[in-house]
Amino acid sequence: MRTVLRHRDFRLLFTALVASRAAELMLLLALAIWVKDLTDSDALAGATLFAIIAPKVLAPLVGWVVDRYRRRPFFLVANLVAAGVLTPLLAVRDRTDVWLVYVVAALYSLSQVTVGAALNGLIPTLVPAGLLADANGALQTVRQGLRLVGPLAGAALYTAVGGWLLASISMAGFVVAALLVGLVRAPEPVPLTPALRWSAELGSGLRHLCRQPALRRAVLGYGLGSLVMGFTESLIFAYVDQGLRRDAAFVSVLVTVQGIGGVVGGLLSAGVVRRVGEVGTLATGIGLFGAATVALGYPDLRLGFAALLVTGAALPLTMVGMSMLVQVSTPSNLLGRVTAAADSLVGAPQAVLIGVGALLVGVLDYRLLFLLVGVVTRPSRLD
Repeated sequence: MRTVLRHRDFRLLFTALVASRAAELMLLLALAIWVKDLTDSDALAGATLFAIIAPKVLAPLVGWVVDRYRRRPFFLVANLVAAGVLTPLLAVRDRTDVWLVYVVAALYSLSQVTVGAALNGLIPTLVPAGLLADANGALQTVRQGLRLVGPLAGAALYTAVGGWLLASISMAGFVVAALLVGLVRAPEPVPLTPALRWSAELGSGLRHLCRQPALRRAVLGYGLGSLVMGFTESLIFAYVDQGLRRDAAFVSVLVTVQGIGGVVGGLLSAGVVRRVGEVGTLATGIGLFGAATVALGYPDLRLGFAALLVTGAALPLTMVGMSMLVQVSTPSNLLGRVTAAADSLVGAPQAVLIGVGALLVGVLDYRLLFLLVGVVTRPSRLD
């Protein structure tokens, strides 16, 4: 990581991502808590998280737009837009304003899909090919590290100072990210005007995924694994309640343990890519996640801590492996669309399965569902 951070432009991008990611994560939990306070409804609070996830279905359209412009200025503008769409939160006062929270949650989430598509195309222009794994690993490390403190810090700030000030702080984070990216000197050529009709251009990312055997297998395997990974978002509450016999608040402790594993996985990911390659890293991450999830079927706190450390480490391995595979298998002019198509194919069904998991855990034994996750996420799915 230290080697890639010696590059001035990547160091600026890295710092910008810290500011942007912190602003994003501070809002993630706080918006749901805000709706809960306004409405006293668990269902309406949960709908906030759905509003954040739902815009992933528009990812192919976002990728098409990203590929029509240079990535650095696009990344800059996307962060400024993210700051702008938060301004309606300053007008939220009571239950009748909840719709504003939903609209802002969806728009801000869409801006983050845009940032992700632009980022994946920007990284290869800033660092040599030999440091691409280090760059992706460094960014995943900071993402996972911020997962430890971002949501809890946002919830604490909301409780202490209210939603309007939290929104202002997040807006400042996005503006700082934009300013830092503005200092990057990335030698990007102006993208060529597409010769195909817009409808054909829109689907070109998906067609590229289907035509590349390694990408096709990776997306199918990762997508299938992510479907059942979505179960764990709901199963963890049953594990704490029915298995460990603890209050729901104990989930935050488990999330912290998983976040520590995520930092470790991010630090190790570059080395794993060099040893087993991009597909091997992705398969390793999915396999570790599945094996560790099976262990959660037995309600023992020490075993649970160990399993969550492993699942936390597995997540950045899958993300780095997938990002690297897209970057090395895709022409620069298609990176936005391919990244967005992959995110949509993986993320949108996962959002649905979070809700399905919440329904199934009320019908089936949570231990059986953890076992199902372990079976479906076998690494052989990527062979």
